[in-house]
Amino acid sequence: MSSDAYGLPERRIARKRFDAAAATFDAADAVQAEARERLLERLELFGLEPRSIVDLGSATGAASLALARRYPRASVLALDSSAAMSRVLARKCRDLRSIVSLQADAHALPLREASVDLVFGNLVLPWTRPERVLAEIARVLAPGGLVLLTSLGPDTLVELRRAWAEVDDRVHVHGFLDMHDLGDLAVRAGLAEPVTDVDRLRVSYPSLPPLVGDLRATGSSNCAVGRPRGLTGVGRWRAFEAALAARVGTEGPHVTVELVFAQAWGRAREATPRPADDGVVRIDPMTLVRAARRRGPRDA
Repeated sequence: MSSDAYGLPERRIARKRFDAAAATFDAADAVQAEARERLLERLELFGLEPRSIVDLGSATGAASLALARRYPRASVLALDSSAAMSRVLARKCRDLRSIVSLQADAHALPLREASVDLVFGNLVLPWTRPERVLAEIARVLAPGGLVLLTSLGPDTLVELRRAWAEVDDRVHVHGFLDMHDLGDLAVRAGLAEPVTDVDRLRVSYPSLPPLVGDLRATGSSNCAVGRPRGLTGVGRWRAFEAALAARVGTEGPHVTVELVFAQAWGRAREATPRPADDGVVRIDPMTLVRAARRRGPRDA
């Protein structure tokens, strides 16, 4: 991976982490769930009647199920890079003909341009090269179609970042995109009228192990380019614990989560970027849905 990706997640490792977390994700996804619910609430501001919906970075499918309930006449295509997450989702919705689960790369969506009415992406951008994913969203979004996204801002896990900075100069926390940079990237990608805003959560834990456990259980542990390789030595870990304790005092470990919300619209078809000649077969999402329905319920 190129040097300009330093601090960003290594996608191959991130996918392995999410595969490993598929069985534990639902029990530890408090932050993801809070972001998801806040993003779903924003749909009430729009009088949408979508026919085709993409839940991008669908994980185990909570948003897909909520979207199917909200829009019973729509078809929901749940896309995730993790095969294990996609299998969990497929089992959950095996009797729901309105949801189709598919493993897919957000950087190269297997969908035709201007074919999607609503793209919903909860915390998918922090695990990607966002400029490429936004360009793909702009390509597949129909004119007047809506994209709603959450991401993580640079203050996320700032307590851990600062504590580790007292121990060494390696990357222990991913780099996250600023709200204003996300808006700029959306414009460059070809999306119209982007709007971004920020909210902050404070997540508290009784001790450090449950915090680390939640990060691992959701596949969110450090996989950044430039991260330390190998095991963390006892001395360095204790130095980190001491630095963190000095920052949080007697309150116990807590971390900041900076939630970035973004919305934008699809431009006219002639302005939609064309797909790259990358060998990816792209079809209409409704074709995928009809094919899945013909196969009937299955354990993917």
